[in-house]
Amino acid sequence: MSDSALREAARTLVRPARAPEAHPSGAPAQAGRLAAIDALRLLAAVAVAAYHYVGTPTPRFWGERYDLPQAAPLLHAVSGYGWLGVEAFFLISGFVICMSCWGRAPAQFAVSRIARLFPLYWAVVLLVVVMGTVTVLLGQRSGAPTDLRTTLGNLTMIPGPLGVDFTAGVAWTLWVEARFYLLMGALLLFGLTYRRVVAFGLLWLVLASIGRELHSPVLDELLLSQYAGLFVAGIACYLMHRFGPNLLLWLLTGFAWCYTLTVLDDRVASHPTSNWGACAAVLTGFLVLLALASLSRLRHLKWRSLVYAGALTYPFYLVHQSIGIPVARGVLKAAPALGLLPSVAAGLLFSLLLAAVLNSQVDRRLGPLLRRRLTAALDPGPRPMPLPSDHRVVG
Repeated sequence: MSDSALREAARTLVRPARAPEAHPSGAPAQAGRLAAIDALRLLAAVAVAAYHYVGTPTPRFWGERYDLPQAAPLLHAVSGYGWLGVEAFFLISGFVICMSCWGRAPAQFAVSRIARLFPLYWAVVLLVVVMGTVTVLLGQRSGAPTDLRTTLGNLTMIPGPLGVDFTAGVAWTLWVEARFYLLMGALLLFGLTYRRVVAFGLLWLVLASIGRELHSPVLDELLLSQYAGLFVAGIACYLMHRFGPNLLLWLLTGFAWCYTLTVLDDRVASHPTSNWGACAAVLTGFLVLLALASLSRLRHLKWRSLVYAGALTYPFYLVHQSIGIPVARGVLKAAPALGLLPSVAAGLLFSLLLAAVLNSQVDRRLGPLLRRRLTAALDPGPRPMPLPSDHRVVG
C-alpha cells in the first residue's frame, strides 16, 4: 500500500462523525405534501371555529333569547377549549415552515410566504369591508370597521402595530406568524443545517426566557415569548421527520414543551372558563398527533381529500368569524324557528363553501401568478437602453 493510501486511511479513522444532515439517523425525509399534517390543520381550524360559534364565554352571544350553556351544555363546555386550536396552528407552523425553508434562499422563502398568504388575505379583507359597507347602507350596525384608514392598515397585514383595529378578527395570529417567518428568514441568511437549526431552537428558548424574566415588552414582541416553545417543538418534530429521532431532538422537544406548558398559564388566565391542567393535556395530545403524523406510518398517507381539506383551512379560518358569524346571525334573525344550532350550522356551511370558492378563484389563480411575478422581479436584468433621437446608423 502506498504512503498516500495509508495517510488517507488514517484520516478516515480519525475524521469526526458526519453531521446528521449528511447521514440521517432515520429514514430519509418524505417527499411531497404530508396529508396527515393537513388533517391536523383541519382539526385545529374546526377547534377554533367551535370556540367562536358555541364555546365563547360571551353572555348571550347569539342574542337575548339564546343561552349557549343551556342550549348545548356539553358542546359549549367542550368547545370552550377550542381556542387551543390557535396554539396548535403555531405548533404545526414550526414543522411546516422549517420544511418550507429547507434548501431555499431567503428571497425564495419570502416569495413563497407572500404568494401563499397575501392574495387570500386581501380578498377576505375586501369582502369583509364590502359586507360591512352594505350592512351600514341598509341601516344595520356593522361588526367590522369599514373606514378607509382601517382598511388600508389591514391590507398590510400588520394593523395592530399601525394602531388600527383588525378587519378580520382572527388576523392577529398572522402577525405572530409573520414575526416567526422573519426569525426563520434571518436563520436562512446563514444557511440551514441540522446543527444550526438545533442551536437556533435552543438559543431562541433561552433568549425568550430571559425576555420574560426582564419583563421586556421589546424582547417579548421580537422573540414571541408566549409562543416560542410551540414553534420550536414543531421545528424539532420536523428535524425528527427529516433526520430521524435521536436523543438531542427529544431533549429539544422536551425543553420546548416544558416551556410551552409553563407559559400557557398566561393564555389560560385570559380564558377564565378553561382549566390549565385540561389545556395542558389537550395541547400535549396535539403534539402527540403531530409526532404520529410525521414519524409513524401516517406520514405515508396520500389521501387527496385530506390535502384538499388542508388547502381550505386557511380561507376557512379567515372567513369563519368575520363573515360566517354575521351570516349565522342573519339566518337566526330571518328564520328564528330554525333554532340556534341549525343557524350556527348554516354559518359554518356558508364559511366552508366560501372557502372553497376563495381557494379555487383566488389561491389557485392569483397565488401562482404572484409567485411567478415576484420571482421574476428578484432578477429583472438590465433594461434595454433607448437609442438617442439623433442616432444614425452608419452603413
